[in-house]
Amino acid sequence: MEENLYDEFGNYIGPEIEDEEEDDEEDEWLGGLADDGEERAKGDDDGDGAMDVEKEKGADRDIVLHEDKKYYPDAEEVYEGAEALVQMEDTQPLTDPIIAPVRSKNFDLLEKKMPDTTFDFNFLAGMMDKPNLIRNVCFLGAMHHGKTLFMDLLVMNTHEKDWKINKEVRYTDSRTDEQDRGITVKASSMSLVLQDSKEKSYLFNVMDTPGHSNFQDEAIAGMALSDGVVLFVDVIVGLTQHVERMIKHALQDKMSLVLVVNSIDRLVVELKLPPTDAYHKLRHCIEEINETLEKLYDSVATEVDNRVYFSPLKGNVLFASSMFRMMFTLESYAALYADIYSAALEPKQFAQCLWGDLYFNQETGKFQKSPPDADQPRSFVQFVLEPIYKVFAHCVGEEKEDLASTLAEIGIYLHKRDYDLDARSLLKQVFQHFFGVGGGLPAFIDMVVEHIPNPKENAQIKVERLYSGDQEGAVAADMKKLDHTGYLMVHTVKNYHRPDCNAFDVFGRVMSGTLFRGDRVKIFGESYSLDDDEDMRICEVSNLWIYEGRYRVEVSHVPAGNWVLIGGIEGSIKKTSTITTASNEEEIEIFRPLRFPTSSVIKVAIEPLQPAELPKMVDGLRKVDKAYPLVKTKVEESGEHVICGTGEVYLDCILHDLRRLYGDLEIKVADPVVEFCETVVETSSLKCFAETPNKKNKLYMVAEPLEKGVGEDIEKGKVKIDWESRRVADFFTKNYDWDALAARSIWAFGPESNGPNVLVDDSLPGEVDKKLLKQSKESLVQGFQWATKEGPLCDEKIRSCKFKILNAAFAEDPVMRGGGQLIPTARRVAYSAFLLATPRLMEPVQFSEIECPADCVAAVYNVLSRRRGHVVRDLPKPGSPMYVVHAYLPAMESFGFETDLRTHTSGQAMCMTMFDHWQLVPGDPLDRSILLRPLEPAPAPHLAREFMLKMRRRKGLSEDVSVHKFFDDPMLLELAKQDAELQQYF
Repeated sequence: MEENLYDEFGNYIGPEIEDEEEDDEEDEWLGGLADDGEERAKGDDDGDGAMDVEKEKGADRDIVLHEDKKYYPDAEEVYEGAEALVQMEDTQPLTDPIIAPVRSKNFDLLEKKMPDTTFDFNFLAGMMDKPNLIRNVCFLGAMHHGKTLFMDLLVMNTHEKDWKINKEVRYTDSRTDEQDRGITVKASSMSLVLQDSKEKSYLFNVMDTPGHSNFQDEAIAGMALSDGVVLFVDVIVGLTQHVERMIKHALQDKMSLVLVVNSIDRLVVELKLPPTDAYHKLRHCIEEINETLEKLYDSVATEVDNRVYFSPLKGNVLFASSMFRMMFTLESYAALYADIYSAALEPKQFAQCLWGDLYFNQETGKFQKSPPDADQPRSFVQFVLEPIYKVFAHCVGEEKEDLASTLAEIGIYLHKRDYDLDARSLLKQVFQHFFGVGGGLPAFIDMVVEHIPNPKENAQIKVERLYSGDQEGAVAADMKKLDHTGYLMVHTVKNYHRPDCNAFDVFGRVMSGTLFRGDRVKIFGESYSLDDDEDMRICEVSNLWIYEGRYRVEVSHVPAGNWVLIGGIEGSIKKTSTITTASNEEEIEIFRPLRFPTSSVIKVAIEPLQPAELPKMVDGLRKVDKAYPLVKTKVEESGEHVICGTGEVYLDCILHDLRRLYGDLEIKVADPVVEFCETVVETSSLKCFAETPNKKNKLYMVAEPLEKGVGEDIEKGKVKIDWESRRVADFFTKNYDWDALAARSIWAFGPESNGPNVLVDDSLPGEVDKKLLKQSKESLVQGFQWATKEGPLCDEKIRSCKFKILNAAFAEDPVMRGGGQLIPTARRVAYSAFLLATPRLMEPVQFSEIECPADCVAAVYNVLSRRRGHVVRDLPKPGSPMYVVHAYLPAMESFGFETDLRTHTSGQAMCMTMFDHWQLVPGDPLDRSILLRPLEPAPAPHLAREFMLKMRRRKGLSEDVSVHKFFDDPMLLELAKQDAELQQYF
């Protein structure tokens, strides 16, 4: 064994390898160097080209490190002349995809292309110039009373699509959440060309409004644009309290009303009433509505000559079934008989005999007031109801072959496949043929055309109710004449989002003039006035559309009397607005903001799940504020964002829109709470005073409760501070027995110009320099309004308080009594007077209307008693097995009430709640002897204290009300002296 084959450890390494190849490479390399040297020696003679070749050969043999290698060309080489920016670090978060996916928001059900219609849109645009052929109407009624299904009948009659007979379309419910919930959330309009019984065309602008009591703001916005109201009432349910409020608002605006008695099929299918009983139910329903109208006419002080009541004989009542697609008036039903007995029958005369206690005598062929025999039914039962009942009976009970022959006798011929439909779909087909075009749609058109005025006839009433400016001026004159060539005036009340939810378009009514695409217009917001024109913008109209629910029709111009959707101007509009031409030199005032019969008293605090998304949430809140007329959004001093709404469903829709439509983010929502108010129940125990910081001025004031009803009258606009003083004084002396001196000394209402608090100058001329007091009035009023906007107990609004200025001492030098001195002092003395007048908290109370079977009434009482509620009355619903319970429920206790009610009644009870009034919270909020235990419900006398402390904690205020914050040192000494005297006395 050879040793050189192994290493010192015994490992085999093999023989040595001769490096012949390396020697050869080394020789070649040395030879190359020699050749290079020779070539360099010749370089002087070869020139520059040879030198470049040598450099290239040398570069090929250079050693290049990996990090210096160039694998791809530089940006400058690829894009010559372009600037290249090199970013050394990746600033994109790991949570974001490198290429963001394209997101399309599909929250609206939209037509993919322009649908085929029975009318041409150019013809519709031409009709917009004919005010006498236009009707602007609003559908109004309670939830599930058939408004949207009735709207479907209008759509199906004008849109040529493959409508499924067994499917509810709900065309104007164009949002996916509306379809999922089964209720209308947003008021939606459509402009349709419809024909009456004489085949004359009319342009109908129809607004379908929500029936849920939480969405009263949408109904009010719809009525602001309309000339008349079509009232839908379910024949079994009748009028609800919510609809009564809406009718009252319509009567206040002097709007014309027509009635649709809907769901008459329920008398047959659900209640199974015989025809005679069905007549009595229909008659009772109309009489009940007329009784309510009488009461509402009295409340709004309508003149007797201007009162209109519903009667089928007048032609302002339509009987309908939205479910089974049929409708008729007495005259249209009489016309069906006239088609058969054309020679012997006059429809109008026959219609007058089809209602009331009239009977047909077959022997004489005449109608009479007494029945010819005991079994003779009334004419309405005999000629109207019995044929409908027979159609129901035959369609439900007969076989296919027998039914075909029966229907042929009355001139109805259906396709063979129609007989294979289910009973409901078959009845729809039969009634559509029985009543003619659209199931009797011309009857509805005739009724609306006859009883609701066109825009020109109603222009004067509309302007007087809406326009806040001079009623005798040139602008108002043009609006009252509905002048197409006059001053442009547009009243907008709603904002509709675009499909991408990033922008809004503004919906309103042209009151005078003609609005053209491309016009430069002035936009006045709600806070605009002739004295303060800050809320004014000039924009250019980029688009004009006719809004059709699920699609839009673009037009070049819109004349007066029509509804219009305007694009490109939403940036400066929050709720309502007034639009006029930018070149208008007249003094323009705004249309009055919408007045709502309810208040946003339910509120929730929100914050984004990811703090970095706060700007996105704030932007979403701005959009929500535009989309909902009655919503209020604000930021508390603690920094939390608060949304105020009318109820749980309302807030749920808002939060859905914020998460999905307008914000696209996740948010955290706090438990819902309610807004409170602060008030007093006694007069201040001491004449309170406060000095200005410079010790040169002194104010004396007391607080006392206002008479019951004064605050509500101020809020409703029955008295306004901008009236002349004599008129204001007359109101208070006549209605509330104020003495003439105090009534003429009213300075202001607060916190706004229609706030439910009053500031009165009760000082005597001998004690006060009235000239200086008058000069300081503006500052004192500002301090009073500041005080009433944020009360001392928990920064909530003050309500139903009268503040009296008893005395005042002012410095002669105006500099010493400026606003900086007087405004905080007036606020502080108002607080001190308030705290010495036995302050109390007020909470909102909701009215609840509960419908349930008779055996569930006890469970309703039980649920209400556990929530501090009480029943006002319960009564059976005539002609139905249901009971109606009216109750008052504190809003603080209303959260989850509906769910609780359904749980205890096995889902048989249904309730509608709406804000009604304010009431005192039991207990003294300043009683420090009350001990509140955690996780234990507080007894009734401790509620005010509990609410106040929890509210102060939530808002980031100190634990309790600090006396030193609102009382001057001399005032504290006076209080201590009074306490000492009282203790000595006792």
